[in-house]
Amino acid sequence: MASTACRNGIVQKGNSKSSSFKSRPHPSPSLGSAIRRSSSASYAGNDGVPGRVRVAVRLRPRNAEETVADADFADCVELQTELKRLKLRKNNWDSDTYEFDEVFTESASQKRVYEVVAKPVVESVLDGYNGTVMAYGQTGTGKTFTLGRLGDEDTSSRGIMVRSMEDILADVSLESDSVSVSYLQLYMETIQDLLDPANDNISIVEDPKTGDVSLPGATLVQIRDQQSFTELLRWGEAHRVAANTKLNTESSRSHAILMIHVKRSVVGREEDLSSEINHASHLIKPSKPLVRKSKLVVVDLAGSERIHKSGSEGHMLEEAKSINLSLSALGKCINALAENSAHVPLRDSKLTRLLRDSFGGTARTSLIVTIGPSPRHRGETASTILFGQRAMKVENMLKIKEEFDYKSLSRRLEIQLDKLIVENERQQKAFDDEVERIHLEAQNRISEVERNFADALEKEKLKCQMEYMESVKKLEEKMLLNQQKQESNGVIHDKYTGEEPGASAAEDIAEIRKLLQNEIHMRKTAEEELNKLKSRLGQYTESGRVNSSGVPPPWDIISRGFPAIEGSAETLKMQKCLERGEFGNTFTGLDKHSQFRDSGNGQKAPITKLFEQVGLHKILSLLESEDANVRIHAVKVVANLAAEEANQEKIVEAGGLSSLLMLLRSFEDETIRRVAAGAIANLAMNEANQELIMAQGGISLLSTTAADAEDPQTLRMVAGAIANLCGNDKLQMKLRSEGGIRALLGMVRCGHPDVLSQVARGIANFAKCESRAATQGVKSGRSLLVEDGALPWIVQNANNEAAPIRRHIELALCHLAQHEVNAREMISGGALWELVRISRDCSREDIRSLAHRTLSSSLTFRAEMRRLRIEF
Repeated sequence: MASTACRNGIVQKGNSKSSSFKSRPHPSPSLGSAIRRSSSASYAGNDGVPGRVRVAVRLRPRNAEETVADADFADCVELQTELKRLKLRKNNWDSDTYEFDEVFTESASQKRVYEVVAKPVVESVLDGYNGTVMAYGQTGTGKTFTLGRLGDEDTSSRGIMVRSMEDILADVSLESDSVSVSYLQLYMETIQDLLDPANDNISIVEDPKTGDVSLPGATLVQIRDQQSFTELLRWGEAHRVAANTKLNTESSRSHAILMIHVKRSVVGREEDLSSEINHASHLIKPSKPLVRKSKLVVVDLAGSERIHKSGSEGHMLEEAKSINLSLSALGKCINALAENSAHVPLRDSKLTRLLRDSFGGTARTSLIVTIGPSPRHRGETASTILFGQRAMKVENMLKIKEEFDYKSLSRRLEIQLDKLIVENERQQKAFDDEVERIHLEAQNRISEVERNFADALEKEKLKCQMEYMESVKKLEEKMLLNQQKQESNGVIHDKYTGEEPGASAAEDIAEIRKLLQNEIHMRKTAEEELNKLKSRLGQYTESGRVNSSGVPPPWDIISRGFPAIEGSAETLKMQKCLERGEFGNTFTGLDKHSQFRDSGNGQKAPITKLFEQVGLHKILSLLESEDANVRIHAVKVVANLAAEEANQEKIVEAGGLSSLLMLLRSFEDETIRRVAAGAIANLAMNEANQELIMAQGGISLLSTTAADAEDPQTLRMVAGAIANLCGNDKLQMKLRSEGGIRALLGMVRCGHPDVLSQVARGIANFAKCESRAATQGVKSGRSLLVEDGALPWIVQNANNEAAPIRRHIELALCHLAQHEVNAREMISGGALWELVRISRDCSREDIRSLAHRTLSSSLTFRAEMRRLRIEF
């Protein structure tokens, strides 16, 4: 009957208060507003949040001794986890039933026990409330295992202490928050410091105003990480008093108390109504820093024991008496609180004084009672259950302790001010340094511009004078030579014709005098231009006008000032011929037939005249001219000369090939690279020249030019040169190893039909050489084109709209298919269908016949066509 009344009382209390451990207590909106509006420096408000002590039961499995001794007896406890009930058997036909907030079986994991019992309390502590987690029960029922297990060997066995700190450290910010720990034991009614064993008698201090209990003598350690906390627990456990009894080989002889102090910084603000007229608007005062101080107390109570069962004697007997007395005092306090008694005997024991905030105070409290299944200990199990039932009736009033942190605000503002001052000084220093640097750089640039400009003008003046003097000297020598020739010719002519000697010589002398007068006039013009440039230099210097690089463009001015002065008379004559552009843009660089033939009236083309009059060596020397226009026209002349087979050997012997490769290597001018590549393409028509080109690194230079160039005409010239090289059987491996095939395939990015046509021609030449080598037994293995990934592009363009591209690709496919080792990859790449199309629809009879013969002779292709049912 008593148990029924107790159970009804619990159920009735459970109806008014939630019995779930998982609900996290949050202040109601009105309470939260009250907290934020409060200006008190102590408690946040006078009202708190009611919260009943939550109690859970955990059943320990049978140990080895109980398994043997109680083998013929059933457990005295039966759990109904779904109903959160526990049945305590009196005998085989009668039992008492009790309800708790949670019931854990012997198989419950440490993680589930923590999340149900302790985690809500930890979350409340993080919100600013005090919290207590306590374990109570007979000795040897698993209290220390539940709370203090470190889990070194098995992390899943970590207890509530370790898991609580993990959640706290994960939620706080160590930059603005702080976590500190004290670890104590209550042994024989003396409080001892487990972190400092020499400190073995710590006094309890109570605040007369608030009633808060503190231990100023206890060691307080700041926690920065989980590992240091675990080491502290291990150190404290090593100094905790334990003994071997009949009930437990490592029986705790003291109450262990872990205190975790959490200090968190929050921001609050006060709101006032601006006026009674306009209630919609309000003024917001500046935010003030707040500090929430909370404390989590984890209590591992020593186990209650009966002397005749534990076998304690001597000093252990005195320890057992002290433990039982403190537990008895705790039970009296809980009874008084449960019955709402006017007097609660908190001062009967130091344990009750330390736990005054946990039972009937302002902390959120969870109690886990541990019991064993053995029927021999039914009395102790019943006493533990009744303790938990009474604790469920205790009501606490949860409150947040929140203080304004003016010192922290002042310290933070001072730090910010110092940082701003330092940053401002640093920026000012950097600004001053930058201004000084710019000023010095400007002065240096101006000085350099003046110096360079003066040097350039002086050099040009000397150059012009030297060229002028050399021209005059050569003209005088030529005039004397012509005069002597004319005199000797005149004497001979007079001997046979009777005409007066020197008649024609007089005309030559008149012409030479005319040229001399022109030279004198050009010299005067040059001196005038030089004076103009000096005056313009003065203007530049005075006004400080320079271009974007800091130096005025003197060479542009000089080149414009002396367009007609260019070395010797022959050079002048050739430069004028080049500047007229009589032959500069007519070559293609790709065809074997020259673009120049003798004109219809029997006169030679201008380029041939120039070749005969000036000489090849003189033309090649102009490739190194400093004048870009002369250099461009000179390389065009060489390219057009290279189009004639008769000239190619002379060009190579005179070093023309090396000069052209040098132009590709040294100059980035698109025109020079384009024309030089065209000239190399013309020279590459000759097999002997092809080997020279490869030997001098020509394929690497052409590959580099192909990668850098964007102009379609340049790419066409480069592709044509490589295509010519692809037709040499001896150069296959070297051409591929130096990147020629990859460069050829890379130029398809341009998409220009002329470029694609040259790429297709090169691939066709390469495939033909490979086919010939495979037929002769020189080569085995897959095609190098297939290995370099050319097959997809070949198949994609096999039916191209442009006839030249299509013709070359069709030839390439036929040559690739003639080697049986390529058949499988060509089938998987879709080339078989193109070969069938070529054999049927190609407009050229020779290609169509070649495709037909290739398909007929290949066993692999024939088998695949039978499988696909292709009629052939």
